[in-house]
Amino acid sequence: MDDQRYLYVSDIQEYEVRRYQLGDKNGIFVAGGNGEGADLNQLDFPTYIFVDQQQNVYVLDYCNHRVVKWNKGAKEGIVVAGGQGKGNALTQLSYPEGLVVDTLGTIYVTDSENN
Repeated sequence: MDDQRYLYVSDIQEYEVRRYQLGDKNGIFVAGGNGEGADLNQLDFPTYIFVDQQQNVYVLDYCNHRVVKWNKGAKEGIVVAGGQGKGNALTQLSYPEGLVVDTLGTIYVTDSENN
């Protein structure tokens, strides 16, 4: 839940993240929503999400081995970590499983296969 009391829900079966107001039944897309895939408007098994104070949504895109930032109102995301395929190079992630962004915008990722 963000500072304005919106609830963000990641749906791994629909490959999307939605934002809900209290009492809202449908919510609105804030990330993904274009089926499974690796394009910048798609996600593949979106797991962890983090919402900053500007309502930008960071999505841990597990099967694409990347973190994607969706600016508020954006139609597609920006890869901010990984996205170079599965691996152990500095530009790669391998099944990331945790995500936090601090107030300075530094991204911390738990990368399950790269200890």
